Amino acid sequence: MLTSSRYRFYWVNFGIPLTCAAVVFLLFDLTKIDIAFSNLFYDPTTRVFPLEQVHLFEKITHKWARIVPNWTSEIAIIGALLSFVWPRLKAEKHSKIIAFLEKIRVAPVLRFASKHRRDFLYVVFAFSISTGVIHYLKGHTSVYCPVETTQYAGKIEHKEWYQNFDLLKVAGDGRCWPGGHASGGFTMLALYFVARRYRWRYSKAVMYGSLLLGFVYGTTRVLQGWHYMSHTFWAGIFVWLACLLTALAFYGRARLEMPVLQRAEEPVLKAQSQPAN
Repeated sequence: MLTSSRYRFYWVNFGIPLTCAAVVFLLFDLTKIDIAFSNLFYDPTTRVFPLEQVHLFEKITHKWARIVPNWTSEIAIIGALLSFVWPRLKAEKHSKIIAFLEKIRVAPVLRFASKHRRDFLYVVFAFSISTGVIHYLKGHTSVYCPVETTQYAGKIEHKEWYQNFDLLKVAGDGRCWPGGHASGGFTMLALYFVARRYRWRYSKAVMYGSLLLGFVYGTTRVLQGWHYMSHTFWAGIFVWLACLLTALAFYGRARLEMPVLQRAEEPVLKAQSQPAN
């Protein structure tokens, strides 16, 4: 029988996103709301999405915006690799190397990486699995972007993802569902689960910031005609579930469900975590 804390954990972390999935499916995929929303940003006279033609908007919101998740993943990979260095340096064998590393202030970085190896590896795996899930869904649903469909002067008939879905083989050439650019922002949710592991009291701020980043990334592509709004919602749902399941594998439910620390508790926990002299 589930305890109240376990029940709440599963409801919040699985129940809410699955409920959101049902709402998005009923509200967007079975109606024309997506098209109605995209019509607001489409010029039927010139038959283009005006913001698609603004190169500066494209550069800032699509090209430069990739820096945030790209750099985060690169830092995680570097951290994971460095985490294996410090444990292999033995004082009796590598004293000169250790002294040199201390002198150039690299040793603290290596110690930090070693201490947080699991966190760096988690972020690497969470990013990879989230990206893999999104790419799988893109290939196995073959949804075309709005600008590619006859609805907006394109050549392909618009279809919903469930009309083309094929579990085992690639469904076609369309690669628009879920939103790939939005998923890049949502992958920052991995940092939220790292924060939850340490019960950081600002962990919810990390979660809300990551969700906001994903929605901003996704919405800018909607404005350019390269996605429907529901594609952003679906990307957020799948990335959340991917990051959550990966976090459960790395940290376990018991650790993730612990309440965040209050301000007065932080010094106590820090003192308890210090090694005894």
